[in-house]
Amino acid sequence: MAAFRPRHLCSVAAALVLTVAAPATAATADSSAALREVLFVGNNWDGTATVLKSSGDFAKVGQIDVVPDKAQRIAEINADPIKWIYYMGIRNEVGQGHDQYVDDMYSTPDGKSVVVSRPSFADVVSIDLATDKINWRFPVAGYRADHMAVSPDGTRVAVSASTANKVQVLNIDTGQEVGEFATGDKPHENVFTNGGKYIWNMAIGEVTTSLDDPIWDWTKGDRHITVVDATTFKQVKVIDMRDRLDAIGLKDYSDAVRPAAFSPDWSKFYFQVSFFNGFLEYDVAADRITRVKTLPSNPATSTDRTTWLLDSRHHGISMNPAGTKLCVAGTMDNYATVVDRATLQEGPLVTASTPYWATVSGDGQDCVISESGADQVTAIDFATGQKVLSVPVGDHPQRVRLGHVSADWTGPSGS
Repeated sequence: MAAFRPRHLCSVAAALVLTVAAPATAATADSSAALREVLFVGNNWDGTATVLKSSGDFAKVGQIDVVPDKAQRIAEINADPIKWIYYMGIRNEVGQGHDQYVDDMYSTPDGKSVVVSRPSFADVVSIDLATDKINWRFPVAGYRADHMAVSPDGTRVAVSASTANKVQVLNIDTGQEVGEFATGDKPHENVFTNGGKYIWNMAIGEVTTSLDDPIWDWTKGDRHITVVDATTFKQVKVIDMRDRLDAIGLKDYSDAVRPAAFSPDWSKFYFQVSFFNGFLEYDVAADRITRVKTLPSNPATSTDRTTWLLDSRHHGISMNPAGTKLCVAGTMDNYATVVDRATLQEGPLVTASTPYWATVSGDGQDCVISESGADQVTAIDFATGQKVLSVPVGDHPQRVRLGHVSADWTGPSGS
C-alpha cells in the first residue's frame, strides 16, 4: 500500500464539479448530525455495496446488503412468466451469466439511507444504513432499472427505466414519483446540470445484439440525448450525435453516448461512444463536436467487436475539480489513464482489469476506477497519472459514488 499523502480541502468549485463528473450525494446534509464522506462501491454480482473512506488510504468502512428482500423478489419473478423471461435475459446477456443486483446508488442527505437501482429486480429501493432493511421500494416502468442521478440538493433521484424508454424521477425520502420523461431507446446515463436546472439523459440503444459492424449501426435503435427542465420535466432539447459526427466525417462512429463529464462551467461535454477507444469534446453552446481524442489500443484486445462488453470499448470518464484533467477507463483495453484537458495528451497507461467506471475522490486529488475483473477499486493521482493504491471490494464492482454516512457508522447493527 502506498504511503499516505497530505490532503487538502476542495474549493467550492471542486464540489460543483463532483456533482457532475462523479455526482456526490448532495452536500445538503443536516448540519445537526455528524456525517462522514465515503465512497459507495456497488458490487453488481454480489448484491452488496462496499463503503470506503472517500480519500487517503480508502480503507473499508463497512458493507451493505442491497438485496435483503432477494427471496421475495425471486418468488415474484418465478410466478410471472414475462418477468421471468426478462430476468433471465438480463442474467444471460447484460449480466454475463450473473444476476445484476446493484447498478447505481446514492445516500440521502442525512446519511441514514442509501438508494439503489437494481436491474434484475427492475426497481429502486431505499435501504436503512443502520439495519439493512428496506424503507421503500419503487418498481420502475418496464423490466430493468439502470443508471441514476441525484439532484444537487439531494432531494430527488432520476432513474433510467431502460426497457420502457423513459426516466422516472423520485422523491429520495419517500420513493414517490414526482415526474418522468420520454427518452430514446435504452436510456442509460443521467446527469443533473447547471446547478440542477436541467437533466441530461443519454440513450444507448441495443447493446446486446451481435450486429456490431458499422454497416448494421441502424439496427441499434434511436440513440439521442434528451435534455429536460428538471422542475417541469418538459423537453428542452434533443441532441442526436449522429448528425454531429457525420458533420466532421465520423460516419462510422457510433452515436451511442456512454459515460460523460462536463467542464466546471457546463460549457463543454466530454463523452464516450460505443466501440471507440477514446472520447469526444462537445461545445454545448455551439452545438458541435470540437475535438476527438483517440487513446492507445491494447495489442491484446480482440478486434472482434462482438466480444466487447455490451458494445463498450472505453466505459468511464471523470474530471478533476479544477477542470484540467480527465480520467478515462479503458474497459476492453484493460487500462486507465489521466488526460490533460488542454492538450488531450494522455499520461501513463495504468494497467487495470476491465475498468468499468471512473469517479473522483472526496478530496479531488485522485481518480477512482472500479476494476470489475479484479474485484477492486484503484486510485490514480490526477497530478502524476500514477497509480496510488488498490483496495479489494466485492464481486464485479461497477458504479462508484460519493456519499455520506453517520460519523460513527461501520455497518448495519448486528452485522
